[in-house]
Amino acid sequence: QVQLVESGGGLVQAGDSLRLSCTASGRTFSSTAMGWFRQAPGKEREFVAAFSLRTSNTYYADSVKGRFTVSGVNAKNTLFLQMNSLKPDDTAVYWCAARSTVGPLTSAATYDFWGQGTQVTVSS
Repeated sequence: QVQLVESGGGLVQAGDSLRLSCTASGRTFSSTAMGWFRQAPGKEREFVAAFSLRTSNTYYADSVKGRFTVSGVNAKNTLFLQMNSLKPDDTAVYWCAARSTVGPLTSAATYDFWGQGTQVTVSS
């Protein structure tokens, strides 16, 4: 089992920045990738960004590319999501996820473990 705890959400204005953190504990050695997903009210959960723990490659949704940066600190089992130039459309609950399987990194179904989520609200 892997436990994930997110932090760093909050209420900001459009154009501001936030950094989300996700700290993993437990059997983290089996994880191959970690990702961020979000769900806005009335919408489906969507992929935001992913970080390969094997290659350190990063992947982004088109809607956040150039504004968000995902990074990992393997020694501390922590994943970050730096969010710049935030827009009201970024308002959502953000989840951190981890997996030990293979498959598309953008698919939530391939992730085994999830955090509790953190709310990000961007006002216009």
